[in-house]
Amino acid sequence: MGISGFSMCRNADLLYYPIKESILSALPIVDEFVVAVGKGKEEDNTLQLLESIDSDKLRIVHTKWDLNKYPDGTVHAQQTDFAKSFCSGDWLLYLQADEILHEDDHKNILDSSKRFNGDQKVEALVFDYLHFWGDYTHLVNSHGWYPREIRMVKNQKNIHSWESAQSFRYISDFDGVSYRRKTGSRKLFAAHCDARIFHYGWVRPPKLVTEKMLALDEIHSHPKPRFSGDFQFGNMSNLDTFDGSHPEVMKKRIASLDWQNQLTSDPVVRKYPFKHERMKNRLITKLEKTLLGGEQIMSFKNYTLVD
Repeated sequence: MGISGFSMCRNADLLYYPIKESILSALPIVDEFVVAVGKGKEEDNTLQLLESIDSDKLRIVHTKWDLNKYPDGTVHAQQTDFAKSFCSGDWLLYLQADEILHEDDHKNILDSSKRFNGDQKVEALVFDYLHFWGDYTHLVNSHGWYPREIRMVKNQKNIHSWESAQSFRYISDFDGVSYRRKTGSRKLFAAHCDARIFHYGWVRPPKLVTEKMLALDEIHSHPKPRFSGDFQFGNMSNLDTFDGSHPEVMKKRIASLDWQNQLTSDPVVRKYPFKHERMKNRLITKLEKTLLGGEQIMSFKNYTLVD
Protein backbone atom coordinates (compact mmCIF):
# COMPACT_ATOMS: atom_id res chain seq x y z
CA MET A 1 0.00 0.00 0.00
CA GLY A 2 1.41 3.38 -1.02
CA ILE A 3 0.47 6.89 0.12
CA SER A 4 0.98 10.03 -1.95
CA GLY A 5 0.75 13.48 -0.41
CA PHE A 6 -0.33 16.42 -2.56
CA SER A 7 -1.01 20.15 -2.39
CA MET A 8 -1.17 23.31 -4.50
CA CYS A 9 -0.23 26.94 -3.90
CA ARG A 10 0.59 30.31 -5.42
CA ASN A 11 2.36 33.21 -3.68
CA ALA A 12 2.38 31.05 -0.54
CA ASP A 13 5.50 32.56 1.01
CA LEU A 14 4.48 36.13 0.19
CA LEU A 15 1.11 35.60 1.92
CA TYR A 16 2.56 33.82 4.98
CA TYR A 17 1.22 30.34 4.22
CA PRO A 18 3.22 27.67 6.10
CA ILE A 19 3.57 25.55 2.98
CA LYS A 20 7.03 24.24 3.89
CA GLU A 21 5.88 23.16 7.34
CA SER A 22 2.79 21.57 5.80
CA ILE A 23 4.83 19.36 3.50
CA LEU A 24 7.36 18.52 6.21
CA SER A 25 4.54 17.42 8.50
CA ALA A 26 3.44 14.78 5.97
CA LEU A 27 6.76 13.55 4.58
CA PRO A 28 7.37 10.88 7.26
CA ILE A 29 4.21 8.96 6.29
CA VAL A 30 4.07 9.37 2.50
CA ASP A 31 6.04 7.75 -0.29
CA GLU A 32 5.94 10.92 -2.36
CA PHE A 33 4.61 14.45 -2.06
CA VAL A 34 3.43 16.36 -5.14
CA VAL A 35 2.96 20.12 -4.95
CA ALA A 36 1.62 22.18 -7.85
CA VAL A 37 3.18 25.65 -7.72
CA GLY A 38 1.39 28.34 -9.68
CA LYS A 39 3.32 31.18 -11.27
CA GLY A 40 3.18 33.99 -8.74
CA LYS A 41 4.53 37.50 -8.22
CA GLU A 42 8.20 38.19 -8.87
CA GLU A 43 8.83 39.03 -5.22
CA ASP A 44 7.39 35.71 -4.00
CA ASN A 45 9.93 33.11 -2.81
CA THR A 46 7.70 30.05 -2.63
CA LEU A 47 9.70 28.05 -5.16
CA GLN A 48 13.00 28.71 -3.38
CA LEU A 49 11.37 27.78 -0.07
CA LEU A 50 10.15 24.46 -1.45
CA GLU A 51 13.48 23.72 -3.11
CA SER A 52 15.13 24.05 0.31
CA ILE A 53 13.29 20.90 1.46
CA ASP A 54 15.89 18.15 1.49
CA SER A 55 13.86 15.14 0.43
CA ASP A 56 13.76 13.01 -2.69
CA LYS A 57 10.07 12.37 -1.96
CA LEU A 58 9.15 15.91 -3.01
CA ARG A 59 8.02 16.56 -6.59
CA ILE A 60 7.36 20.14 -7.67
CA VAL A 61 5.19 20.65 -10.75
CA HIS A 62 4.84 24.09 -12.30
CA THR A 63 1.53 25.52 -13.46
CA LYS A 64 -0.30 28.74 -14.28
CA TRP A 65 -3.66 29.68 -12.78
CA ASP A 66 -6.44 30.60 -15.22
CA LEU A 67 -9.03 32.61 -13.29
CA ASN A 68 -11.12 33.23 -16.40
CA LYS A 69 -11.58 29.55 -17.19
CA TYR A 70 -11.94 28.62 -13.51
CA PRO A 71 -13.81 31.48 -11.73
CA ASP A 72 -15.58 31.61 -8.34
CA GLY A 73 -12.80 29.82 -6.51
CA THR A 74 -12.82 26.76 -8.74
CA VAL A 75 -9.21 27.36 -9.77
CA HIS A 76 -8.33 25.95 -6.33
CA ALA A 77 -10.14 22.71 -7.19
CA GLN A 78 -8.62 22.58 -10.66
CA GLN A 79 -5.11 23.04 -9.28
CA THR A 80 -5.79 20.41 -6.62
CA ASP A 81 -6.89 17.98 -9.32
CA PHE A 82 -3.80 18.88 -11.33
CA ALA A 83 -1.52 17.93 -8.43
CA LYS A 84 -3.60 14.80 -7.78
CA SER A 85 -3.08 13.64 -11.36
CA PHE A 86 0.65 13.14 -10.68
CA CYS A 87 0.08 10.94 -7.62
CA SER A 88 0.72 7.21 -7.80
CA GLY A 89 -0.26 5.98 -4.32
CA ASP A 90 -3.24 3.86 -3.35
CA TRP A 91 -4.23 6.57 -0.85
CA LEU A 92 -3.86 10.31 -1.50
CA LEU A 93 -3.27 12.63 1.47
CA TYR A 94 -4.31 16.21 0.72
CA LEU A 95 -3.07 19.19 2.69
CA GLN A 96 -3.79 22.79 1.83
CA ALA A 97 -0.94 25.26 2.24
CA ASP A 98 -2.08 26.33 5.73
CA GLU A 99 -2.80 22.83 7.08
CA ILE A 100 -0.36 20.87 9.24
CA LEU A 101 -0.33 17.32 10.63
CA HIS A 102 0.81 16.55 14.16
CA GLU A 103 3.48 13.88 14.43
CA ASP A 104 1.48 12.28 17.26
CA ASP A 105 -1.24 11.44 14.72
CA HIS A 106 0.98 9.77 12.13
CA LYS A 107 0.36 6.26 13.48
CA ASN A 108 -3.41 6.70 13.47
CA ILE A 109 -3.31 7.90 9.85
CA LEU A 110 -1.26 4.91 8.78
CA ASP A 111 -3.44 2.50 10.77
CA SER A 112 -6.66 3.88 9.25
CA SER A 113 -5.31 3.79 5.71
CA LYS A 114 -4.26 0.14 6.18
CA ARG A 115 -7.53 -0.82 7.85
CA PHE A 116 -9.74 0.59 5.09
CA ASN A 117 -7.47 0.00 2.10
CA GLY A 118 -9.32 -3.14 1.03
CA ASP A 119 -12.75 -1.95 2.12
CA GLN A 120 -14.68 -1.16 -1.05
CA LYS A 121 -17.32 0.78 0.91
CA VAL A 122 -14.78 3.39 2.05
CA GLU A 123 -13.59 5.94 -0.50
CA ALA A 124 -12.13 8.57 1.84
CA LEU A 125 -11.00 9.38 5.37
CA VAL A 126 -12.30 12.31 7.41
CA PHE A 127 -9.97 14.23 9.77
CA ASP A 128 -10.79 16.48 12.75
CA TYR A 129 -10.06 20.22 12.51
CA LEU A 130 -8.52 22.79 14.82
CA HIS A 131 -9.15 26.27 13.39
CA PHE A 132 -6.72 28.75 14.96
CA TRP A 133 -7.62 32.44 14.98
CA GLY A 134 -5.20 35.34 15.43
CA ASP A 135 -2.51 33.41 17.27
CA TYR A 136 -1.58 29.89 18.30
CA THR A 137 -3.69 29.73 21.47
CA HIS A 138 -7.15 30.75 20.29
CA LEU A 139 -9.58 28.54 18.36
CA VAL A 140 -12.76 29.17 16.43
CA ASN A 141 -15.06 26.36 17.52
CA SER A 142 -18.30 27.67 16.10
CA HIS A 143 -21.33 26.58 14.13
CA GLY A 144 -20.58 27.08 10.45
CA TRP A 145 -16.87 26.26 10.75
CA TYR A 146 -16.38 22.69 9.58
CA PRO A 147 -15.29 20.42 12.46
CA ARG A 148 -14.24 17.62 10.11
CA GLU A 149 -13.38 17.26 6.45
CA ILE A 150 -12.05 14.73 3.94
CA ARG A 151 -8.27 14.78 3.72
CA MET A 152 -7.47 11.33 2.33
CA VAL A 153 -9.06 9.77 -0.75
CA LYS A 154 -8.45 6.59 -2.64
CA ASN A 155 -6.72 7.03 -5.97
CA GLN A 156 -9.74 6.80 -8.25
CA LYS A 157 -10.15 8.83 -11.43
CA ASN A 158 -13.76 9.85 -10.70
CA ILE A 159 -12.87 11.39 -7.35
CA HIS A 160 -12.35 15.11 -7.86
CA SER A 161 -11.71 18.21 -5.81
CA TRP A 162 -14.94 20.17 -5.40
CA GLU A 163 -16.04 23.80 -5.33
CA SER A 164 -13.10 25.83 -3.93
CA ALA A 165 -11.15 22.70 -2.95
CA GLN A 166 -12.46 22.40 0.60
CA SER A 167 -13.45 18.81 -0.09
CA PHE A 168 -13.88 16.04 -2.69
CA ARG A 169 -16.72 14.41 -4.58
CA TYR A 170 -17.35 11.51 -6.94
CA ILE A 171 -18.13 13.11 -10.30
CA SER A 172 -18.97 10.86 -13.23
CA ASP A 173 -18.29 12.01 -16.81
CA PHE A 174 -16.50 15.09 -15.47
CA ASP A 175 -15.92 17.84 -18.04
CA GLY A 176 -12.79 19.18 -16.32
CA VAL A 177 -14.31 22.60 -15.69
CA SER A 178 -17.56 22.39 -13.70
CA TYR A 179 -16.15 22.03 -10.20
CA ARG A 180 -19.33 23.34 -8.58
CA ARG A 181 -21.55 20.91 -10.43
CA LYS A 182 -23.94 18.86 -8.29
CA THR A 183 -25.75 16.98 -11.04
CA GLY A 184 -23.94 13.74 -11.70
CA SER A 185 -21.90 14.06 -8.52
CA ARG A 186 -22.30 12.54 -5.06
CA LYS A 187 -20.73 12.69 -1.64
CA LEU A 188 -17.94 10.23 -0.93
CA PHE A 189 -18.40 7.38 1.54
CA ALA A 190 -15.89 8.08 4.28
CA ALA A 191 -14.58 6.66 7.55
CA HIS A 192 -13.43 8.80 10.44
CA CYS A 193 -9.67 8.92 11.05
CA ASP A 194 -8.60 9.83 14.58
CA ALA A 195 -6.19 12.52 13.41
CA ARG A 196 -6.15 16.31 13.45
CA ILE A 197 -5.62 19.02 10.89
CA PHE A 198 -4.03 22.08 12.50
CA HIS A 199 -5.47 24.87 10.36
CA TYR A 200 -3.37 28.05 10.63
CA GLY A 201 -4.96 30.03 7.82
CA TRP A 202 -6.02 32.85 10.16
CA VAL A 203 -2.72 33.10 12.01
CA ARG A 204 -0.57 35.71 10.31
CA PRO A 205 0.28 39.40 10.70
CA PRO A 206 -2.91 41.51 10.41
CA LYS A 207 -1.69 43.28 7.29
CA LEU A 208 -1.08 39.92 5.60
CA VAL A 209 -4.54 38.66 6.58
CA THR A 210 -5.91 41.53 4.51
CA GLU A 211 -3.57 40.66 1.64
CA LYS A 212 -4.77 37.07 1.83
CA MET A 213 -8.42 38.18 1.75
CA LEU A 214 -7.80 40.41 -1.25
CA ALA A 215 -6.18 37.49 -3.07
CA LEU A 216 -9.13 35.23 -2.20
CA ASP A 217 -11.61 37.89 -3.33
CA GLU A 218 -9.92 37.95 -6.73
CA ILE A 219 -9.91 34.16 -6.96
CA HIS A 220 -13.60 34.00 -5.93
CA SER A 221 -14.58 36.65 -8.49
CA HIS A 222 -15.80 39.31 -6.04
CA PRO A 223 -16.48 42.49 -8.06
CA LYS A 224 -14.76 44.81 -5.58
CA PRO A 225 -12.33 44.43 -2.64
CA ARG A 226 -14.07 43.82 0.69
CA PHE A 227 -11.14 44.45 3.05
CA SER A 228 -8.53 47.15 3.60
CA GLY A 229 -6.00 48.20 6.21
CA ASP A 230 -4.75 45.99 9.02
CA PHE A 231 -7.16 43.14 9.72
CA GLN A 232 -8.97 43.24 13.08
CA PHE A 233 -9.46 39.85 14.73
CA GLY A 234 -12.13 41.18 17.07
CA ASN A 235 -12.96 39.96 20.57
CA MET A 236 -10.49 37.18 21.31
CA SER A 237 -11.91 36.61 24.80
CA ASN A 238 -14.99 34.91 23.31
CA LEU A 239 -12.94 32.18 21.69
CA ASP A 240 -11.92 28.76 22.94
CA THR A 241 -8.30 28.33 23.98
CA PHE A 242 -5.82 25.62 23.10
CA ASP A 243 -3.24 24.42 25.61
CA GLY A 244 -2.04 21.29 23.83
CA SER A 245 1.12 20.79 21.82
CA HIS A 246 1.55 22.04 18.28
CA PRO A 247 3.26 20.09 15.50
CA GLU A 248 7.03 20.07 15.93
CA VAL A 249 7.56 21.56 12.46
CA MET A 250 5.76 24.73 13.59
CA LYS A 251 8.10 25.51 16.51
CA LYS A 252 10.15 28.17 14.70
CA ARG A 253 7.13 29.89 13.14
CA ILE A 254 5.28 29.98 16.45
CA ALA A 255 8.30 31.57 18.15
CA SER A 256 8.34 34.33 15.50
CA LEU A 257 4.81 35.64 16.27
CA ASP A 258 5.21 39.38 16.79
CA TRP A 259 1.71 40.87 16.42
CA GLN A 260 0.38 39.99 19.87
CA ASN A 261 -0.16 43.68 20.70
CA GLN A 262 -2.67 43.88 17.82
CA LEU A 263 -4.91 41.21 19.36
CA THR A 264 -7.57 42.63 21.69
CA SER A 265 -10.82 41.87 23.47
CA ASP A 266 -12.49 44.75 21.66
CA PRO A 267 -15.54 43.91 19.54
CA VAL A 268 -15.41 44.70 15.86
CA VAL A 269 -18.30 45.47 13.51
CA ARG A 270 -17.66 44.24 9.99
CA LYS A 271 -19.54 44.94 6.81
CA TYR A 272 -18.78 41.32 5.94
CA PRO A 273 -18.87 39.38 9.25
CA PHE A 274 -17.37 35.92 9.55
CA LYS A 275 -19.56 32.94 10.42
CA HIS A 276 -18.61 32.86 14.09
CA GLU A 277 -19.41 36.58 14.43
CA ARG A 278 -23.02 36.33 13.24
CA MET A 279 -25.63 36.41 16.00
CA LYS A 280 -27.56 33.43 14.60
CA ASN A 281 -24.46 31.23 14.59
CA ARG A 282 -23.44 32.43 18.04
CA LEU A 283 -26.79 31.36 19.45
CA ILE A 284 -26.68 28.00 17.69
CA THR A 285 -23.12 27.45 18.91
CA LYS A 286 -24.16 28.11 22.50
CA LEU A 287 -26.96 25.56 22.13
CA GLU A 288 -24.60 23.00 20.60
CA LYS A 289 -22.01 23.39 23.34
CA THR A 290 -24.56 23.43 26.17
CA LEU A 291 -26.82 20.55 25.12
CA LEU A 292 -24.97 18.55 22.47
CA GLY A 293 -21.38 18.44 23.67
CA GLY A 294 -20.28 20.65 20.79
CA GLU A 295 -21.73 18.46 18.03
CA GLN A 296 -23.03 20.65 15.22
CA ILE A 297 -26.63 20.43 14.07
CA MET A 298 -28.07 21.39 10.69
CA SER A 299 -24.59 21.80 9.24
CA PHE A 300 -23.59 20.71 5.75
CA LYS A 301 -21.29 17.69 5.50
CA ASN A 302 -19.79 16.87 2.14
CA TYR A 303 -19.37 13.17 2.97
CA THR A 304 -21.34 10.18 4.19
CA LEU A 305 -19.84 8.39 7.20
CA VAL A 306 -19.89 4.59 6.88
CA ASP A 307 -17.97 3.63 10.02
